[in-house]
Amino acid sequence: MDKRVLLAKPRGYCAGVDRAVVTVEKALEQYGAPVYVRKEIVHNKHVVETLSRRGAIFVDETDEVPEGALVVFSAHGVSPAVHEEAASRQLRTIDATCPLVTKVHNEAKRFAREDYDILLIGHEGHEEVEGTYGEAPSHIQLVDTAEDVDKVVVRDPSKVVWLSQTTLSVDETMVRVRQLQDRFPDLQEPPSDDICYATSNRQTAVKTMAPECDLVLVVGSKNSSNSVRLVEVALQAGARASYLVDYANEVDLAWLEGVTTVGVTSGASVPDILVMELLEFLATHGYGDVEEITTANEKIAFALPRELRKDMVR
Repeated sequence: MDKRVLLAKPRGYCAGVDRAVVTVEKALEQYGAPVYVRKEIVHNKHVVETLSRRGAIFVDETDEVPEGALVVFSAHGVSPAVHEEAASRQLRTIDATCPLVTKVHNEAKRFAREDYDILLIGHEGHEEVEGTYGEAPSHIQLVDTAEDVDKVVVRDPSKVVWLSQTTLSVDETMVRVRQLQDRFPDLQEPPSDDICYATSNRQTAVKTMAPECDLVLVVGSKNSSNSVRLVEVALQAGARASYLVDYANEVDLAWLEGVTTVGVTSGASVPDILVMELLEFLATHGYGDVEEITTANEKIAFALPRELRKDMVR
């Protein structure tokens, strides 16, 4: 049988990532280097290295930024405590938090005001989870594993709501939700879907092509939650094997032995140039026939942060 590649669409950059990366690029153009960025602007090695070469300085915490300097907050969002610390150090801030993450922050604040117990489904230690948790720490409990479900203690079982990290696997989240519903039958759902459209779309595209694939290669970084989920989704949906790579040169040729159909996709923080390099690599090994599998067309775009827009040349 002829060797071929199935290329998932949608893949790669989502609107929130695009907005965050362009924010740092425009800030460098507008204000000159250096521009400080708290945490990785998006979870992608190539993007961080490229912006670093252009004059972005990535720091873990705001106290590493010189007083009075400019700092950009990453797409994953920050807690109110981080905003307060930045203000106390007279930092100029540009908030590149993805609007879909901001939506979850606002939901957390609203339910906390209404005195709900909030069960936040997400991965412990992930920046987005830390930011959301920081909005209402006295009302939020993190639910990461099945064991966490058993540990939840609520004050009033009729006033409980779940929220979730935006980059989780849709199926896995619903497993966790069902476990929580077994314990708390009155558990309320968020007013709108927390898992971001791009995360679900990329998972749907992979699910569609995985059953036909001997191997699915996901371009993305190991600290990218949604990229790691794509590997899991591919295996659950029937791919015989699946691996995560940052770059084409990380592909082990042993993976291609006996493989006729390779599926290719990329996480929401991955520039398409990295996917094109992977396709070129596969073509040199006989996988030149590429068929795009389209399950959705994304037309969403977000305006740049207002702090940046007001200073940009009209």
